[in-house]
Amino acid sequence: MTAEPILSVEGFSKQFELHEQGKIIPSSSNVNFDVYAGKLTALIGPTGAGKSSVLKGIFRTYLPSSGRIIYHAVNGHTLDLVQADDYQILDLRRQEIGFVTQFLHALPRQATEDVVAQPLFQRGVNRDQARQKARELLEQLNIPERLWSVPPATFSGGEKQRVNLARGLIAKPRLLLLDEPTASLDPATTDRVVEMIQAMKIEGTAMLAIFHHPDLVERLADNVVTLTPPLALDNKEVA
Repeated sequence: MTAEPILSVEGFSKQFELHEQGKIIPSSSNVNFDVYAGKLTALIGPTGAGKSSVLKGIFRTYLPSSGRIIYHAVNGHTLDLVQADDYQILDLRRQEIGFVTQFLHALPRQATEDVVAQPLFQRGVNRDQARQKARELLEQLNIPERLWSVPPATFSGGEKQRVNLARGLIAKPRLLLLDEPTASLDPATTDRVVEMIQAMKIEGTAMLAIFHHPDLVERLADNVVTLTPPLALDNKEVA
């Protein structure tokens, strides 16, 4: 018996409209794949194939131009993320779907341990318990203790990405989206992140990831989806 996917992407396409120039720029076209619990699906393809656009469409940072994104929630309900309202999307982000982006975005003057603990705060976890879990993850990712109580704004690129990873992993989301999560990391920290991702897979987290290095696809991916750049559209005037 085949397991039911947590996520099914059907005919996903994304175009960007440049109204001032009267142009339409295609990003992704007719993308189809499934994501399963305890498995990592890797998106690969050349620059311009729309890999990040797919992740942002699932997280609803972008609204897809066409297609369906079917999500099977923990309560048994099935939801098309393209048609879902903003309240439903925000609730899924708090409770079930996590996203580790390429860049850390955090409130200014917020302590690093609170940046990492934020997803647990949003779930109503006791603040002391949430901060303790944040400290454990920061230690695992080799962020010095002296930095835990200060904002990450002045951190190096690699340190910021480790904070970003800790925040994305702390709540153990049911579906985790990863956009080049190890691009700024040294080899030792990358190996540690690989161990953490493998542990989350064993615990049942479904993952959809873009990796900078092909060897990470070899080490972590259970399924691989290859995207190709969409054909250029005739640049007609945008209404």
